[in-house]
Amino acid sequence: MSNIICGIVVVMSMQMSQLAFASGNGIVVFQSDFGLSDQAVSAMHGVALGVDKNLKVEDLTHDIPAYNIWEGAYRLDAVADFWPANTVFVSVVDPGVGSDRKSVVLKTKTNHYFVTPDNGTLTLVAKRLGISEVREIDEKVNRLKGSEASHTFHGRDVYAYTGARLAASAINFEQVGPKLAPEVLSIPFEAARIDANSLIGGIPILDPAYGNVWTNIPMSLLLSLTKSKDYASLYTQQFLVTVTRGDKFVLSETISFERSFAGVKEGQPLLYVNSLENLALALNQANFAAAFDIQAGGEWRIEIVPK
Repeated sequence: MSNIICGIVVVMSMQMSQLAFASGNGIVVFQSDFGLSDQAVSAMHGVALGVDKNLKVEDLTHDIPAYNIWEGAYRLDAVADFWPANTVFVSVVDPGVGSDRKSVVLKTKTNHYFVTPDNGTLTLVAKRLGISEVREIDEKVNRLKGSEASHTFHGRDVYAYTGARLAASAINFEQVGPKLAPEVLSIPFEAARIDANSLIGGIPILDPAYGNVWTNIPMSLLLSLTKSKDYASLYTQQFLVTVTRGDKFVLSETISFERSFAGVKEGQPLLYVNSLENLALALNQANFAAAFDIQAGGEWRIEIVPK
């Protein structure tokens, strides 16, 4: 009987040890500004599967405009919590590759991991999902063997390798490297809020296919401001929309809130709720951003006032 009890204790101890060691859930999601015209993304996939061929390797996007850290930050934030807890994201938008910028892994309070240079890419996920812990990647341990002479492809040699090891539970989070202060480099941006009788927010991204202008203002703020029970009651209501970039006025127009693009005539503007349930601007079957010379980024500000 004692031998059976000892055996049970050993098995339980082994299971508990394995559970403590595990970090990732077997999923790694890649994002970069590399594009798909060369071998870079395939190389990162290969490194990940070289760590563990059973990993589920997915892509968020590789069409981030070159060096556009802000867009990288937005794309991560837009999809992160659609993925299961313990998913590992590897984001490589790294104009400072080879410099003294830190390579880190952020663990959010939702138990998602983000492997990336600490250059502003973590601005939005850190703010919205919360920082549980940040660790600096120890490249003496977590670097693809044989890549030591290369200093311009950390996406393959450091980030893909470390992310895959974490996702596969070949290492746990503590083995990434030394613990850092619970903070990351952040890019300033206009946060969504109610100010008196106005909605204030930023323009984090454009819809690249159609030129729609997406804001970071959630529909819930519009309902609060107008004291409406649902947004259907607001259809056709007019709003004064003002867009600025720094101290420069770019747009000041009265625009109606609509259910969909068909609510206005072709070429006419509308305010609507996008797929993330944030407010957005569009021209029916035309490009709003191009028509009004609007871009996206932390320096852009939008104000929406009911009329």
